[in-house]
Amino acid sequence: MRNAPSGGAFQYNRRLPKANAAMRPSPPPDYLAGYPAHLVEPVRRAIAAGRLGEILLKIYPQAHEVRTDKALYDYVLAIKAAHLRNAPQPSKVAFDGKLQSLRQALGTHTRIARVQGGKLKTKREIHIASLFRETPPEFLLMIVAHEIAHLKEPEHDKAFYQLCQHMAPDYFQLEFDLRTYLCHLAAGGPPLWGADSSASPT
Repeated sequence: MRNAPSGGAFQYNRRLPKANAAMRPSPPPDYLAGYPAHLVEPVRRAIAAGRLGEILLKIYPQAHEVRTDKALYDYVLAIKAAHLRNAPQPSKVAFDGKLQSLRQALGTHTRIARVQGGKLKTKREIHIASLFRETPPEFLLMIVAHEIAHLKEPEHDKAFYQLCQHMAPDYFQLEFDLRTYLCHLAAGGPPLWGADSSASPT
């Protein structure tokens, strides 16, 4: 796993994001709703010039190699063991092809309570949108850190985001750059990584 980059596609320096909304890239891009104009405007200009994909590829040139649910499960457990050893263990981790379109989410952490042998047992599952099957390792780290943090902190509060940054120090920059990639896709741009990618850095 590579370290997160020291500088993103567009420099972002803010402690807490204001929005987790799902969106369309009409100006201003809804995926960046809640971000200040001085951050959104460069993204809008790059989309208009057809250069956003090129910019992202220069910062994140390669995709990760975590492609199967088994590999994703092992990846999640390795990060959890390194940073949150005492947090509850997820019973299932998987890529989810319906997550983004049906629930307008990039990842989910769920608790499933079942009665077994007269006792109530709770299982936890982490689902990651299939979009992340073919993204840079930094983007996968960001969404996995987000869902692992929910194993300990259920709310999006200060303690939660501190855990995210503990696992991914550039968490907020990575989230912003991921959102710019979503804007690129929503504007009709091609996937930048993976077998279906037709883009290349210049």
